[in-house]
Amino acid sequence: MRFGLLLLLPLCGAGSPALSRSLSLRGGWRIRSGNGSLELPGEVPGCVHSALRRRGFIQDPYYRFNDLNYRWISLDNWTYSKNFKIPFNISNWQKVNLIFEGVDTVAKVLLNNVPIGKTDNMFKRYSFDITSVVSNVNSLELRFQSPVLYAAQQSKAHTSYSVPPDCPPPVQKGQCHVNFIRKEQSSFSWDWGPSFPTQGIWKDVRIEAYNICHLNYFTFSPIYDNHTQVWSLEIESSFDVVSPKPISGQVIISIPKLQTQQTYSIELQPGERIVELFVKINKNVTVETWWPRGHGHQTGYNMTILFKLVRGLSIEKSTKVYFRTVELIEEPIEGSQGLSFYFKINGLPIFLKGSNWIPADSFQDRVTSDLLQLLLQSAVDANMNTLRVWGGGIYEQDEFYRLCDELGIMVWQDFMFACALYPTGRDFMNSVRAEVAHQIRRLKYHPSIIVWGGNNENEAALMMNWYNIRASELHTYINDYVVLYVKNIRKIVLAEDSTRPFIISSPTNGAESIKEGWLSVNPYDSNFGDVHFYDYINDCWNWKVFPKARFVSEYGYQSWPSFSTLEKVSSKEDWSYNSKFSLHRQHHAGGNDEMLLQIGFHFKLPESTDPLQTFKDTIYLTQVMQAQCVKVETEFYRRSRSEIVRGQGYTMGALYWQLNDIWQAPSWASLEYGGKWKMLHYFARHFFAPLLPVGFEDQDLFFIYGVSDLGSDCKAKLTVRIHTWSSLEPLCSSETEYFVMKAGKAVLLYEEFVPILLENCGNCTRQSCVVSFYLSTDSQLSSPTNYHFLSSLSETVGLHKAHITAVISQQGNTFAFDLETSAVAPFVWLDVGSIPGRFSDNGFLMTERTRTVLFYPWQPTSKSELEQSFRVTSLMDIY
Repeated sequence: MRFGLLLLLPLCGAGSPALSRSLSLRGGWRIRSGNGSLELPGEVPGCVHSALRRRGFIQDPYYRFNDLNYRWISLDNWTYSKNFKIPFNISNWQKVNLIFEGVDTVAKVLLNNVPIGKTDNMFKRYSFDITSVVSNVNSLELRFQSPVLYAAQQSKAHTSYSVPPDCPPPVQKGQCHVNFIRKEQSSFSWDWGPSFPTQGIWKDVRIEAYNICHLNYFTFSPIYDNHTQVWSLEIESSFDVVSPKPISGQVIISIPKLQTQQTYSIELQPGERIVELFVKINKNVTVETWWPRGHGHQTGYNMTILFKLVRGLSIEKSTKVYFRTVELIEEPIEGSQGLSFYFKINGLPIFLKGSNWIPADSFQDRVTSDLLQLLLQSAVDANMNTLRVWGGGIYEQDEFYRLCDELGIMVWQDFMFACALYPTGRDFMNSVRAEVAHQIRRLKYHPSIIVWGGNNENEAALMMNWYNIRASELHTYINDYVVLYVKNIRKIVLAEDSTRPFIISSPTNGAESIKEGWLSVNPYDSNFGDVHFYDYINDCWNWKVFPKARFVSEYGYQSWPSFSTLEKVSSKEDWSYNSKFSLHRQHHAGGNDEMLLQIGFHFKLPESTDPLQTFKDTIYLTQVMQAQCVKVETEFYRRSRSEIVRGQGYTMGALYWQLNDIWQAPSWASLEYGGKWKMLHYFARHFFAPLLPVGFEDQDLFFIYGVSDLGSDCKAKLTVRIHTWSSLEPLCSSETEYFVMKAGKAVLLYEEFVPILLENCGNCTRQSCVVSFYLSTDSQLSSPTNYHFLSSLSETVGLHKAHITAVISQQGNTFAFDLETSAVAPFVWLDVGSIPGRFSDNGFLMTERTRTVLFYPWQPTSKSELEQSFRVTSLMDIY
């Protein structure tokens, strides 16, 4: 939690000690290998891999094949040790605890050679009572066990029945039995990431000494009473009272800007005690609510909580409190089977548009605040309002959620269970219960989190029989599923947090799954809940392939990252599409071929005689294909929000897979490792725009829908233009009268038979022309210019190789690229290599002779650096 401890007042009485003392054990530690042959300095927070890299024992783990070369690291049993002095008289304290905010993962903890506890869960907070063991000079050891060997042992010990899957597919080059260890599931490999099962102390560690009593944790939830229309706060504080007598005092809670101050009397009995308070906000003051990005402000209020206890004990906390409500609406829809599935924030139905978040690095000590800021800012810059924190990674660090609060990013927060069945033995369940309770208390005060999700794809895995379970044994696994997610996780969520919905799985049929006993016969039913959809075989330009579902929480297509990103972790022999390196880096079976298949539907493959240029051109085409595929699919979901067609529709969410990358490899991401924008991310700025025209065809009829995420109605008009590939002048143009564009709706604005459209525009054919269109309003707000291809680009007539030049000039902290083209150019891609930053637009269709694009650098650069690095590519350059 990001709560500031403002002051700790001493106990009353001359010479009496302070309330508590804390000693951080961050910084330098010693690390040694299992047999003691290797010893080196290490940093906490950190991990063994990072320590080895920092001291030159290994290269960059992401370089070439090092994920295989460095498997020995995760197979060894490492020890972390530290000698330290207590800078205060330890005998003055009634209780001394050793606190670990995060240990990765399985370790025995020894203080002064005395075993004080064990850890087995990366996601738990550990507190060990060391009062009887600690001295002024101490030695602390964590003896780690290889997570790979531990997981294998736990699986082997589970003798009554197997718990699949045993191992990931061979293409992932991963480790086995990750479902038997409470650790980042993707650290054993995934279809977009490497296998680096880390060991280390990955979060804060400290000594806490105290007398009388100590505040263990403090959390709260804003509650809105619909009947009285009054806001309240439920506040929960946990104390460890070490005084043999009860402690009495007052709690003063103050929110100055809401003219709210309340005082409560409390009495704390000896032992672990929970204090629950209910604070009513002054009903005469207007409370400004927190809104998602694009729907309002992210208003928060400063709050202080002062605990004034007997004998001068005083603890004061300060934090920020946000007010918002969230509802998951599942109700019947007229003209349709099934139920709706959408979210209301502060009573307003909101279309969730965004992506899925995976861990930003295999080594969490490399995930800095600056990196999180860069990635999350890139999400909102692409008009996203939602990220799903996927259940195979980690519960993100506090900074992640703080930034989401400030940026207005809604978070769909999974618990960390993904694509597997799990054991339900006593020790495993005890660990899970502690993990879930800790994470809810840590995170629930964040307004950005709008839903808890029990797992990723495990309902589907079980009911669609991914693991070939015999029908006679299915009841065992169904029982385990219900025990884990319903009788334990759900029960804890309902007890700890009443302010946001909980869904068991994703995808799920929601209320229908519950009705069917928590597992639905068909979890992919598009009439209920959310859907995950992937199809790499059928043509992605055909919108009829996609499900007209209530909510689509995963979908996507792969592409390769840019050459400048790959170059850092490869050598010259790797730079071809079918190299050993390219095959090694692809962790999705058949992925490289699937990309070429999709490209082949509408584009020609590169024709250069230079192998390196062919590789670069192929990378470019994979990004074109990915961007265009996800555009077509997302626009289908956005235009489906207000209609029911053959019983299906009312789509209210589109979260593509995935936002960010964990390393430099082909994946579904729109941001490359390090944050560089792929073409898809630039497209997302357009297809997630608050006002958007969407064009598509059905049996020679061309339709344009208007989609609005705006908060109010607006007057708008639609402009439609037809361009010939062979000319920079529009062939013809038409515009509608002004009409009222309804807020939060998708409506049909235009329809015309394609042959008539072309006939009315001179000598146009499907192969020789392209349609563009945009919305403009009376308030000067306008949509992006969208386009519709009337044929595959491999069949175009009149499309010539464009000569595009750029004149670069500096304008304050940004740079202007004044472009000029000799011909119409599809998919114009501006690249400045490894210079960090993004363009205002990229990957665009250039139908005018000149255009200015801005470049926003993320680090200081110069005009000359940009000129040296700048390359421009458009589609015809690769033929």
